[in-house]
Parts: sequence; structure tokens; C-alpha cells
Amino acid sequence: MANNSSQTLQLPRELTYRQARECLLSLRPQVTAFAAPQVPVDASAVKVFDSSALAVLLACRRAALEAGKQLVVSGLPKGLKSMAVLYGVDGLLLPPAEADATAAQQR
Repeated sequence: MANNSSQTLQLPRELTYRQARECLLSLRPQVTAFAAPQVPVDASAVKVFDSSALAVLLACRRAALEAGKQLVVSGLPKGLKSMAVLYGVDGLLLPPAEADATAAQQR
């Protein structure tokens, strides 16, 4: 995938421990080479996942921060949002208003 400011990085349909390493090896260089200061990642295609999906996103966030960029995740499936709240990482992956709303729904 070319790295310019008009493209969004895409997560795969399935992102479990089986795909996590390959997915991260593919995404990390795209994140660091992305031309814009905000790196958009679309998670709407993710249908099958486990906590490894969060680990991949957090590693991408770390790579973006190290490159002086911000990772912006959109389309996170409801179940993955709930898992992020459960593990306390929702504030790292979701915009503050969305993280607060998701956390409130979990109570």
C-alpha cells in the first residue's frame, strides 16, 4: 500500500493470535512511513478477533508515537471496544468521547 495522506490502513477480517505477527509486520512499516501526522486505521472489516487484535493496535500506536504521529482507529467492532474497556486500553485507542461512551455502556 502506498503511504500518502489520503489512504487508510486496513485491518484484516480475522485478527487473532494466528494472524497477529504477520499483520503487525505488515502494518508497522506502513505506520512509520505514513506521510501525514495522523495515521488512520480502519478496523471495520474485523469480524473474528481476540486480544491479539488489541496488541497489534497498541504496537501500531507505539510505532506511530515513536515516529511523531498519532494513530487514529475507526470502525472498531463493538466487541473489540468492549475488550479494550475491560483491559483499560480504550483511552489509548479510541477518541476520548467514544472511549467514555463505551465505558459508560459497560457499567
